Amino acid sequence: MPRPPKCRKVCRLPHVNEFRPRGTRSSSYIFLTVDEYEAIRLIDKEGFSQEECGAYMKIARTTVQQIYTSARHKLALMLVDGIPLKIDGGNYELCDGKEHHCSCGGCHRHRNNGI
Repeated sequence: MPRPPKCRKVCRLPHVNEFRPRGTRSSSYIFLTVDEYEAIRLIDKEGFSQEECGAYMKIARTTVQQIYTSARHKLALMLVDGIPLKIDGGNYELCDGKEHHCSCGGCHRHRNNGI
């Protein structure tokens, strides 16, 4: 029996959750999960290593690698083939701002208290 999936900590939901190349008439979408979005944000935008990303999202580095690889593949399909993309779903838990350490600057604690 497979192990139940672990919730991945996500600091914030994306501000924009749909991307459609100009001139695309396709009604099908590629779905990027919120945890895949968070891995891309942390590694590619914030400069985290996969190990740091795993510690932050509270998952193993090998799981980060799987999520990140899947996300990069979906982004490549969107860019190369012009397939619209939506960010939605996944197995995640939003940051509640009560943790002692939050390094991304986007959790509730940082937004509400100006820390």
